[in-house]
Amino acid sequence: MAEEHREYEYHNGSKFWDKWNDYIGEFVYGGIDGSVTTFAVVAGAAGANLDSSVVIILGFANLIADGFAMSVGSYLSNKSELERFEKHEQVEYWEVEHLPEKEREEVKEIYAAKGFEGELLEKVVDVITANKKRWVDVMMKEELGMIKEEKSPIKMGAVTFISFIVVGFIPLLVYVLDYLSSTKIEQPFLVAILLTSVAFMLIGWLKSSVNQTNPFRSIIETLMLGAFAAGLSFLVGDVLAKMF
Repeated sequence: MAEEHREYEYHNGSKFWDKWNDYIGEFVYGGIDGSVTTFAVVAGAAGANLDSSVVIILGFANLIADGFAMSVGSYLSNKSELERFEKHEQVEYWEVEHLPEKEREEVKEIYAAKGFEGELLEKVVDVITANKKRWVDVMMKEELGMIKEEKSPIKMGAVTFISFIVVGFIPLLVYVLDYLSSTKIEQPFLVAILLTSVAFMLIGWLKSSVNQTNPFRSIIETLMLGAFAAGLSFLVGDVLAKMF
């Protein structure tokens, strides 16, 4: 009984993570984009020696606008994938209803290519074609290579926006505190670098968990991406400040 209970918990835990894996992945990539782009704005403003109030204005404008644009892009992309699947599914249902012999032969060819033959092949084809939904599912997967995505386009867009805002706010946090506090923070940009580096490491670790890759490598890659974007923005801000 104890072994059955542990197996039940394992399978249910696996199903839970499988269900939320796409949303976690979307949170990771939204967070990466949010932190990188906002930190790049902060770095550019720091390179130009701008006041904290200006950094906050530029940062929040970027945060809201880019976050909304990314969430809309995520929503439309996932919605398009769902609509594309449904369109091909309708075509397959029509073919199964109006061209059953042709579709049955296609099922037979698919499973013959997998090594089924003779009486066993005929039984497999009979079982599949006995149920219209199962028949269409097989054709969608085996013939077209399409599997229906269960994730909600609206939820994916919302996750992208939330992660972009939440993680992207981290580089701005120290400037908000500096602006609101009566005691000015020394070297706010250095504090922003430290806070954002921690955010990059956490996002990198979470990305490795989603993609099942080496966590150390994922953290380093995320840190390097952020450092490159920030360095480039800082340089541009510094050059433009000297020019004007």
